[in-house]
Amino acid sequence: MLDGLFGGQGSRSLLGIDISSSAVKLLELSRSGEKYRVESYAVMSLPSQAVVEKNIADVEQVGEIVRAVHARSRSKLKRAAVAVPGSAIITKVLHMPAGLHENAMETQISLEADQYIPYPLDEVSLDFEVLGESEDNPESVDVMLVACRRDNVDTRVESLEIAGITPKVVDVEAYAVERSFELIATQLGCDENTVVAIVDVGASMTSLSVVVDGETVYTRDQLFGGRQLTEEIQRRYGLTVEEAGLAKKQGGLSDDYDSEVLAPFREAVIQQVSRSLQFFYSASQYNGVDIIVLAGGVAAMQGLVELVQERVGINTVVANPFAAMSVASGVDATKLTSDAPAMLIACGLALRSFD
Repeated sequence: MLDGLFGGQGSRSLLGIDISSSAVKLLELSRSGEKYRVESYAVMSLPSQAVVEKNIADVEQVGEIVRAVHARSRSKLKRAAVAVPGSAIITKVLHMPAGLHENAMETQISLEADQYIPYPLDEVSLDFEVLGESEDNPESVDVMLVACRRDNVDTRVESLEIAGITPKVVDVEAYAVERSFELIATQLGCDENTVVAIVDVGASMTSLSVVVDGETVYTRDQLFGGRQLTEEIQRRYGLTVEEAGLAKKQGGLSDDYDSEVLAPFREAVIQQVSRSLQFFYSASQYNGVDIIVLAGGVAAMQGLVELVQERVGINTVVANPFAAMSVASGVDATKLTSDAPAMLIACGLALRSFD
């Protein structure tokens, strides 16, 4: 049997739980007709080194933070979707006979998988999804095989189970972002030809996803993130990690902070955006993008979106998947708006409730 990496869902609601390098973000959505509502959400920071470059290093610590963030959210749900990072994933499109029954397809993929996976098969979780009829042969279908090192899946599953939450779906971060982007695409008025670059600047990783007509056509992760700003604040002003993180959010640093620390960091973000786009252009048929959607905790930094637009020369907006959603009375709408750019993965996972 294949492992069902994407998970089956059914009609019951799921929490979206995003375990990043710096925080756990939890989100519960409901839907009435075509309208979504935020029922509960919470974000809590992770201890340093609990998650390193999106790999869970301390399952117990992460599990306790998941438990705490669930308690803070006051959600009654105990079932969740989580995601593994794109860097942990191998994908391959296979061509298979169109009339093949799902069980027969699963057996054939299991037999062929070791040709495409550079790890022993007992160390990976596998799943597949039928994409549709092959362009060059109507008697074949394109099937996407997705493989992930089992330890990437197991540590996330264990963390949720420590928190008393049942993991029902293990998704891929890029696909969760794609699902969230459908909400943003409506706000931006995108059509099937609009090329959108979603640049998610996290604590330690910057992820680029390029979406065209609702499909992710390119992804790439780079080692760069907001933690570099925190570390520079620590070094320059002699603060602890916690003090530096607080100062970054709340201000109160000396007068030279803007020019000596913040300005160079903004320049570094612009360099990362430009570099990510250059990698995309050189690896694809595209030589331009129409819109940059800036996501991640860094995206809300004052003046950054305008600076990226001015310097890169591409229309740039800050991600907010909640812009058209209503908010339950127990949710702090102001804080939700502030956290929104960093909630794309959590939102995409919560949307699995409605598959």
